[in-house]
Amino acid sequence: LSGQGKDKERMKEGKEKDARYTNGHLFTTISVSGMTMCFACNKSITAKEALVCPRWLCQGGIADVAQPGWLCQGGIAGVAFPEWSCQDAIRERPNSAIYPSESFRQTLLGPRRGRPSLSLSKSVSTTNISGTFNDDSPLGIRRILSQSTDSLNMRNRTLSVESLIDEGPDVILSQLLSDLEADGKEFEADSWSLAVDNSFLQQHRMDVMKRQDVIYELMQTELHHVRTLKIMGALFRRAMLEELQLDPGTVQRIFPCLDELSHIHERFLAQLLERRRESLAQDSNKNFVIDRLGDILITQFSGPSAEQLRKAYAEFCSKHTKALKEYKDLLARDKRFQQFIRRVTRSPLLRRHGVPECILLVTQRITKYPVLIERILKNSKDNEGDCADLSRALRLVKELLSAVDEEVHAWELRGRLWDVFRRVDPRAKVPLLWDSRPGAFGRDELLRRKLVHSGGMLWKTAAGRFKDVLVLLMTDVLVFLQEKDQKYTFPMLDKPAVISLQNLIVRDIANQEKGMFLISAAPPEMYEVHAASRDDRNHWMKVIQQAVSLCPSRQDFPLIETETEASLRKLKERMEQHARQIAALMEDKVGIFADMLALGSGCSEPPPAPRGTPFPGDPTRGPHKDVLLHDAIREGTG
Repeated sequence: LSGQGKDKERMKEGKEKDARYTNGHLFTTISVSGMTMCFACNKSITAKEALVCPRWLCQGGIADVAQPGWLCQGGIAGVAFPEWSCQDAIRERPNSAIYPSESFRQTLLGPRRGRPSLSLSKSVSTTNISGTFNDDSPLGIRRILSQSTDSLNMRNRTLSVESLIDEGPDVILSQLLSDLEADGKEFEADSWSLAVDNSFLQQHRMDVMKRQDVIYELMQTELHHVRTLKIMGALFRRAMLEELQLDPGTVQRIFPCLDELSHIHERFLAQLLERRRESLAQDSNKNFVIDRLGDILITQFSGPSAEQLRKAYAEFCSKHTKALKEYKDLLARDKRFQQFIRRVTRSPLLRRHGVPECILLVTQRITKYPVLIERILKNSKDNEGDCADLSRALRLVKELLSAVDEEVHAWELRGRLWDVFRRVDPRAKVPLLWDSRPGAFGRDELLRRKLVHSGGMLWKTAAGRFKDVLVLLMTDVLVFLQEKDQKYTFPMLDKPAVISLQNLIVRDIANQEKGMFLISAAPPEMYEVHAASRDDRNHWMKVIQQAVSLCPSRQDFPLIETETEASLRKLKERMEQHARQIAALMEDKVGIFADMLALGSGCSEPPPAPRGTPFPGDPTRGPHKDVLLHDAIREGTG
């Protein structure tokens, strides 16, 4: 019997032991007072002994912890913590163990007083947590609690950024878009046909409906574009500068000329919305028919506005690739920026559009105008008054788009030339004879010229071997470069690696669809080169012939420039710049004199400017311009 009693005792102890390891807990027995609260039922523990888990910081009666569905409460008696499962606690624990704090340990070792319980849904002080322990509490629990409370404090130190991330976007966007909300509601419908009343719709022909649908789409997409620009400027850029305190130069490289674009499109949108308001039907705030739109489009795509658009979009589109690279580099190295971008893009107001998506939308916007205007024009055949303006606006926007494309292409070529220049060996030289004088063509000569076209080709040597070369078609020369050890150098072959475009002849090779001859006059040489394909060969022949026809004379653009000649050229450019400034100032001065003369004589119209007015930038203006110029300068300084 005694043996059976001992077996029962062992089984009972085994069950209690198993219970102490329930759900990954490691429970130990502690003595408690009648005021200690149980986490399972939130009541006082009546038993003399209770179990505490130092791993997950929870405690309760022995009967309570044996329940299989019992959850860790993440704290100690008297403090209510949000519930999470054991697996969640496992994931959270390393975060609390990373930031040990001596200050909290000293706090725990000081005098303890009981404090009322608080919830983490409000503000929780670390002293409220530590104060519930007495000096008899196990030191391991106090150490784990110290680490946990320090983890809470670490999270509080990042609260300013997280508050911006969690609440900032919606608040800022609500403020930013408040002026667009009224207009946005007017464009919630997908088309004009759905935005107006059905009875009003039935009063118009099908071609009028189609025209109004496209005009509505133009205004709706312009509204969305302005909203995108505002999000980029006042949300992303503002947070990066003010909240994250990033380098202003870095932010400017990510958002180039953003203010200029915003000003241009906000003005255009205001004109469109004003025309809509003028076209509203009587006693209606949503039924409208716009009969005239071409005048607004002509104003937008001509004159000073077109020049502003050309400059802004040329710069923005040219720096598009570098902006994305800058953004990706910043995202890779800045964890605060990662957190901000990750959470701010979750806002429903952003529709998961991040910085790269916004940049891409801006670069594409200018390409949408020709398509929309062409569709409006197609459905405006019966509107003769607006049809002529729309045709002119379409021509203007296509010219603007071509000008932007040319500037973007020129910008890319300048960037490519700089990339090649940095990789050219500084010691590399090509000996040349120019104007019967020996000289050397080095890498510095590349930056004096503009790159027209570049690409890889095969150069056939006199020995019949082919050499891979990079060919640069520039303002007045063709340059061959060969890559060696990740650097470019001028190939030292039987012919010079620099060919002047003066009187250069280009011929294709019979029975070879990829080859062509380059016949140079000075010095007389013939080069055989091969492109990658027939189309590539034809394109090379076309651009080389165009460059030959535009090649400047050697008097205006020398093949090789010495240091003295380069210094003289720069001084001459500065003198010409100052001469133009003086000419502009003198023209302003003559205009002021004319106004003063008109006021003194009582004439409403100012008299014409006298002949021989001093214009130092133009040698044809008057025979005594120098004397008059000196007299004017003496008068101004006297």
